[in-house]
Amino acid sequence: MPDIEPYESALDAIPGAHPYPRTSRYHDAEIGVHRRPDGTEVRYTKRRLLPPLDLFDDETQPHTVGAGERPDLLGQGYFGDPAQWWQIADANPVLDPRELTDEAGRVIDIPLAGGLPGGRGERRV
Repeated sequence: MPDIEPYESALDAIPGAHPYPRTSRYHDAEIGVHRRPDGTEVRYTKRRLLPPLDLFDDETQPHTVGAGERPDLLGQGYFGDPAQWWQIADANPVLDPRELTDEAGRVIDIPLAGGLPGGRGERRV
């Protein structure tokens, strides 16, 4: 079996390029490099740490979850992009984003535009 060449991203050749788009929750995460004993480099995304939730009390608005709502639908409604559900998950103490909407009547925090690090978007009217 022939040796498999390591995958190389076109971004690896661009100094300072980041592998995640601006709207990704990992866009501002630091990229680490691990050097294997054979000298090859493995790039990885370092842990993304969030500030304590109580720091954002003034930068969120409450939302009462309705029946049938999902995190992606909230992302679309509040930020115009269903992939931005992670901003809502970051503003609430949940491990699994499905916990945000699994119970109708639950009140969750929605970050205001720019309220969380890396956040973007506009408030739903």
